[in-house]
Amino acid sequence: MKKMQGIKRLNSHGFTLIELLITVAIIGILAAVAFPSYMQYTIRANRTVAQAEMMDIANRQQQFLLTNRNYASKATLEANGYALPPEVSSKYSYAIVVGAGAVPSYTLTFTPIGTQASDGSLVLNSEGVKTPADKW
Repeated sequence: MKKMQGIKRLNSHGFTLIELLITVAIIGILAAVAFPSYMQYTIRANRTVAQAEMMDIANRQQQFLLTNRNYASKATLEANGYALPPEVSSKYSYAIVVGAGAVPSYTLTFTPIGTQASDGSLVLNSEGVKTPADKW
């Protein structure tokens, strides 16, 4: 029995290298699956904000038409105090093409920039046609 008393048993605390590597690998796999979904979610959320802003511009255009019998250009809207909100202007630029025919018309185009660029442009015209249809 005296020989057994001389041997000390060490209690180990913490993680082994293998356990740590397995944990890091699992976290990496989860991140690889979750990150693309998160990016698609943020793109869709930014698109929804831009679409709401496009509808606001369409309302402004209708009000302008009632008052002036024609639609406003981008320069006219901005001269009257309109500006894209920062959360939209950081993701989209916009253009308004006013028709020159006997019947007033306009086409509003939001073009994505930066991280939103992969989403594609959004178009709304004076007749309420929204393209591309799969993004509305």
